[in-house]
Amino acid sequence: MKSEFSSDTFPSADHRWFNDHVLPHEPLLRAWLRSRFPRGVDLDDLVQESFARVLRARANGAAMRSPKAFFFATARNLALDVLRHRHVSGQDTLVPFDSLNVLDDSESIPETVDRTEKLERLTLAIQSLPERCREVMTLRKVYGLPQKEIAARLGISECTVSAQLTIGVRKCTESFARDRREEGLR
Repeated sequence: MKSEFSSDTFPSADHRWFNDHVLPHEPLLRAWLRSRFPRGVDLDDLVQESFARVLRARANGAAMRSPKAFFFATARNLALDVLRHRHVSGQDTLVPFDSLNVLDDSESIPETVDRTEKLERLTLAIQSLPERCREVMTLRKVYGLPQKEIAARLGISECTVSAQLTIGVRKCTESFARDRREEGLR
């Protein structure tokens, strides 16, 4: 899905910052929201409102060491607000609050940082793939679509989907191996 935000919505520098630091995380955010809030919220509304709030916060001078973390936290808080509102207003939620695991106390800060860094490396590795391969990997690994549906959506054969997935996984694995070697040299 394309973002509603265009270059005339905000200044050029903010547009560049948004395209570089926020927009690439949209597919991952959608997948994460879908896994945490399967039926209780409208994902499109949450993502668009999250975009708007991140941009407003930046325009108001908020310090964002990690725009991705700010984007995810904003979306999570918005989803919780929607569910709270439904609960308070008497609308029955489809997702029980106890099953959301919004605060994950099981991981320490170093484990969370490590997981986030690995996820960012994976995102960069996928973004560096050729366009068709990146599309196939994103549809399969982020959105969880079956190969048959990916083939139909992209107008390619299932064999091509399989080949592109193989290439994508191999290149991502090579990228991780390069990162490990570089870390070992430091």
